[in-house]
Amino acid sequence: MAVLNVILSVILIIAALFMIVTVLLQSSNVKGLGAVAGQMDSYFSKNKAKTVEAKLALGTKIAAGVFVALSLVLLLVK
Repeated sequence: MAVLNVILSVILIIAALFMIVTVLLQSSNVKGLGAVAGQMDSYFSKNKAKTVEAKLALGTKIAAGVFVALSLVLLLVK
């Protein structure tokens, strides 16, 4: 039982560090007043699924999900 706690804790720390890194690598979403008026829509914003920012956002979502799930598992195991 103690070995399981250690393994899950190490995976939880790795997920937390990965989430921190992916959040810090993402660019800011601040676009000024043009975003309020809808002027920021361009050709490049339509292909966001293939960009590095989209991959970082997906990595952040996955790491957050793993973090929450492991936190709940560790809560129930102890």
